[in-house]
Amino acid sequence: MSNTKNTQDSQDSKESRDSRSTSKSNDNQSAKSRPSPMEVLRQARGQLAELTGMEAESVSSFEQTEEGWALEVEVLELERVPDTMSLMASYQVELDAEGQLTGYRRVRRYERGRSDARRPGGR
Repeated sequence: MSNTKNTQDSQDSKESRDSRSTSKSNDNQSAKSRPSPMEVLRQARGQLAELTGMEAESVSSFEQTEEGWALEVEVLELERVPDTMSLMASYQVELDAEGQLTGYRRVRRYERGRSDARRPGGR
């Protein structure tokens, strides 16, 4: 009887170790499947360029959200001479947790050489 109990205890212990190992393996796989912030930036720029036909010049904001990622990307929309008169645009870009673009919209258009008007309250 005690041999049967010891065998059962041994099997339970092995199953417990296997379960923990599988759990750690799943955690590692999900961490590996999530792109790094730099990968997200590269993917966002590439996907936006593919959709709009315009190359991103810079990313002016970048944050992780509950749904994935939110970025504001600056794009050259119309090149002019002198360069300070070129038309730029800010696009708000949203990506899911894997870095796939889920939406974008132009939120601002401005001349390259112009700064934002000063906002009340010093912002």
